[in-house]
Amino acid sequence: MTTQGLALFDTPIGRCGISWSARGITGVEFPGADAEQTRLALARRFPDAHSEEPPAFVQSAIAAIVALLEGADDDLTAVPLDPDHIPPFNQRVYDVTRAIPPGQTLTYGEVAAAIGEPGAARAVGRALGENPYPILIPCHRVLAAGGKMGGFSGTGGIATKRRVLAIESRAKLYELPLFGSRPDGA
Repeated sequence: MTTQGLALFDTPIGRCGISWSARGITGVEFPGADAEQTRLALARRFPDAHSEEPPAFVQSAIAAIVALLEGADDDLTAVPLDPDHIPPFNQRVYDVTRAIPPGQTLTYGEVAAAIGEPGAARAVGRALGENPYPILIPCHRVLAAGGKMGGFSGTGGIATKRRVLAIESRAKLYELPLFGSRPDGA
């Protein structure tokens, strides 16, 4: 895998980073303490990448991420990923996790069962802890047993996980007849 470029972009949760190859997105970085810290964290993961203007498919991915974090109901599965650097077990975990719709969750144990490895909840947790594409592979939608938050490897830890889940949950509220349309008219 050759990561070609990286860029920073603004979202409702702060300045995020994204990296890509010709094949797809190679990584996403949640906001650090400041923009430089976010850029450095991404550059450490992808030392061959350099800052550049994102190509059209990356601009589309950025727009989709921003929209989701503004409350849009999008599962981001149309965003192309470059999985060349992902171990096979992790890829299976990411495939199941990516299929979890916004506003819904699974437990680590349920993901383990879905990949045919019941009892591998801890290994699922480790794989999600190595997730290079938080938000695109929505590891924030995977909870510990009993609905507990569990861990979150993205910058900001569990506070970021809670914040993203809250954004997605608010978007789902407007699908219920009791709440009607969204305040922004969407």
